[in-house]
Amino acid sequence: MTDTKLLTYLENIISEERKTRFLDILKDRTNYITVAIEDVFQMHNTSAVIRSCDAFGVQTAHLIESKYSEPLDKNIAMGAQQWVTTPRYNTTTECIDTLRKDGYKIIATSPHTDSYLLDDFKIDDKIALFFGTEKSGLSQEVLDKADGYVKIPMVGFSESLNISVSAAILLQHLTTELKKTTKNWQLTAEEILAIRLDWTKKSIKSIDDILERYYKENT
Repeated sequence: MTDTKLLTYLENIISEERKTRFLDILKDRTNYITVAIEDVFQMHNTSAVIRSCDAFGVQTAHLIESKYSEPLDKNIAMGAQQWVTTPRYNTTTECIDTLRKDGYKIIATSPHTDSYLLDDFKIDDKIALFFGTEKSGLSQEVLDKADGYVKIPMVGFSESLNISVSAAILLQHLTTELKKTTKNWQLTAEEILAIRLDWTKKSIKSIDDILERYYKENT
């Protein structure tokens, strides 16, 4: 459970404008669609996907780092890494198992499978969109365990798009379609409280000193 007393304490430090901005953004955030990025070698691509998640209201991007684990490129993410939740996993199996436990269908993004074209893809349940490496795409494990497949229709000579471009196209389309439905796609009240606390902490300089003082005063 979120420490609401701490949240109130910290929100008194930030501006009313920032608090209002957080609430306005959180109204359009969702975890009904989430993203999983599997061993992307070029971290600027991962960072760009994170930026797309932020832009289109997807709150969580799961990072699988069994091979590569470099920091997100702040210049590409443009600060989005502060506002998107990024749980990290050592293996693909761990990520898939966690998402399945949380009720997600695993959706592989791949042009090489018997995929639904994006316009024909329907969101019937919570989905986790899996994106793979630049050269080889998703691992065989993801392709074997996927509950469904989706691809972007293309009419040129190119067989695939850069991962960050693919993610932006898919997320823009799917979040737009999701919000047209009657599904309960918005964040829960508890999720909103937890994110407000996280974002507020990230907005305060010398947060460690302030937290230390708070806990001394409240123990």
